[in-house]
Amino acid sequence: MSQPSSRDLPLANRRIVLGVTGSISAYKAADLASKLRQAGAEVEVVMTPAATRFIAPLTFKSLTGRDVVVDMFEAAETEAHVEVARRADAMVIAPATADTIASLAHGHAGDMVSLTALATAAPILLAPAMDSQMWEHPATAANIATLRERGVELVGPATGRLASGRVGPGRLAEPAAIVGALRLLLGRRTGDLRDRHIVVSAGGTHEPIDPVRFVGNRSTGRMGFAIAEAARDRGAEVTLVTGPVALETPVGVRRIDVQTVAEMLVALEQVTARSDAIIMAAAPADFRPAAPADHKIKKAPGQERLVIELEQNPDIIATLPGGGVRVGFAAETRDLAAYARQKLPAKRLHFIVANDVTAPGSGFGTETNQVVIFHDDGRVEEFPLLSKYAVAHLILDRVRERFPRSS
Repeated sequence: MSQPSSRDLPLANRRIVLGVTGSISAYKAADLASKLRQAGAEVEVVMTPAATRFIAPLTFKSLTGRDVVVDMFEAAETEAHVEVARRADAMVIAPATADTIASLAHGHAGDMVSLTALATAAPILLAPAMDSQMWEHPATAANIATLRERGVELVGPATGRLASGRVGPGRLAEPAAIVGALRLLLGRRTGDLRDRHIVVSAGGTHEPIDPVRFVGNRSTGRMGFAIAEAARDRGAEVTLVTGPVALETPVGVRRIDVQTVAEMLVALEQVTARSDAIIMAAAPADFRPAAPADHKIKKAPGQERLVIELEQNPDIIATLPGGGVRVGFAAETRDLAAYARQKLPAKRLHFIVANDVTAPGSGFGTETNQVVIFHDDGRVEEFPLLSKYAVAHLILDRVRERFPRSS
């Protein structure tokens, strides 16, 4: 695969100001800064003096490659709080202490974090961190309500073990969740799929043989989840209908879990009633046991074979009546073009994304995919091996082209 492009980096060319305040969880902000850089963002860090008691500014300078501002009067840049604030595409304050939240709610500007927050017109995301008693105090609740009314977004706090040893709400959200919430926030404000509802299916299905065995396939759901993430990042409302997979739900995505083809079909019939597009990235089983056993099938003495009669499952995308722009997938091992072209009219698709699952880097469970897109007008587009997230954007670009221009 070639070097990562902007399509591999969900925060490419975004300027993010990271505000760090005085909480024991400030050490997690270092991981957050690193993850923001890995996602392609340019990161500038501002800190309160109290935060420097928990983690050194040098840590953030090493991670971001930029000077960290703690004291406006000692900054190399004149009026640093205003200049940093003007450059920002978004500001993330993590951890956000009760004191910082109170300062923001009442317009105080006693440190570089609150100064920058007051000066910026960019959206602000808060990740609170404090003891549960402080989080649940009426004053904190009132301050949070005030900030929400002004359009400030929150992620967390999580519930778990706190620095005091107690268990309750107040834990800083994990860095991956904060990055996900930031991507959601930016997508909803600037994404080209705002006001669109995209339905994505993912994963395989488990068709029961008995209570402990099933007929299935090797699908891990990675392609479908990548499409859901990319659509979320572009501002869409996303509904993800997934078979059994071992993947975390992308922040801001509505997830519906199903087991069988019959369950997936029912779920998709409901959610596509108001969708702008259905992207059928799932790999539902073509066949199911005709008569699943009520109890675990046991080996009988002398038995060398077990015969299970299979019957055909309904074709989900062919059965669905609408859904807007209709996109299918064809995971093949031979005769890729022939099979993909056959499926286009049979499933009433606008286009189909085909891949050879035997090709290196393009099979189930990989982080990459190499696809060919066959359109209903006869066009064929071939692409090199790319990350599944980059492939997801290619698909969404073509979905967007199919939307009515007048809408």
